[in-house]
Amino acid sequence: MLVHSRTGKWAARVLFFVLFVPLFALPMLVIVAASFSTNWSGAFPSGPTAEHYTSAVRGESLQALTTSLVTALTASLLALTFGTWAALAAASLKNRGEGVPPMPFRLWGRVLDALFMLPVAVPSVVVGLAVLVAFSQPPFLLNGTRWIVILAHAVLVTAFAYQSVSAAILRLDPMYEQAAASLGASPSYVLWKVKLPLLLPSLNAAAGLCFALSMGELSATMMLYPPDWTPLPVQIFTATDRGSLFTGSAVAVVLMGTTLLVLLAVSRIRTKASYR
Repeated sequence: MLVHSRTGKWAARVLFFVLFVPLFALPMLVIVAASFSTNWSGAFPSGPTAEHYTSAVRGESLQALTTSLVTALTASLLALTFGTWAALAAASLKNRGEGVPPMPFRLWGRVLDALFMLPVAVPSVVVGLAVLVAFSQPPFLLNGTRWIVILAHAVLVTAFAYQSVSAAILRLDPMYEQAAASLGASPSYVLWKVKLPLLLPSLNAAAGLCFALSMGELSATMMLYPPDWTPLPVQIFTATDRGSLFTGSAVAVVLMGTTLLVLLAVSRIRTKASYR
């Protein structure tokens, strides 16, 4: 902890609870309370029931949850693959640019940084519109299919995978790569046996972040999803828009719980690099 004095530590803790409880904890508790209620006309909910969860884990809700899981897992895998590849390529370009007067390689590395961070700099609805316009005509006609939703999610979360892996590459000790190369290892062997294993903890963290962001994505999804591929956030929005707030709250709790369980499973993955 950066605060060392006893008074400062207590002040930091009080400030944390003052900000955390009303801004984060209380809204979550309200959703959980609403999911077990049939009426909320006063200060507290009334009519405790678990029927909302019965419908939240069956029928259309279960199908929407499966859709969200498949979309998030596929988009996270695509984002992690392309984000890692681009981060390694950008780091290689920047390293090659060291000592070169015009620095053309380092410039291209910065261009890659800007391109991959662009989806974060613009609203997600703009990304959804761009994907819709780009893939509504041959030869890549994806409009009306599940793949356009997965592609949009991958585009939105790739930036976070790229940034996480790029930051991890900067912290890598080049001594391991140099030692392997000095022993005659090929560049591909160094990549697969030395560099990527050292990056696995960061890859796990990036995968969890991409999955969580994809599970909660709504703006771009609303513009793209076909009737037979409805993710859970869309169903939550539809339920609350129709006035079914308590059912929507139960579905939202299911979404939060599923996301947290997957993130917990990802966080339990341990690699040899985690202990170094």
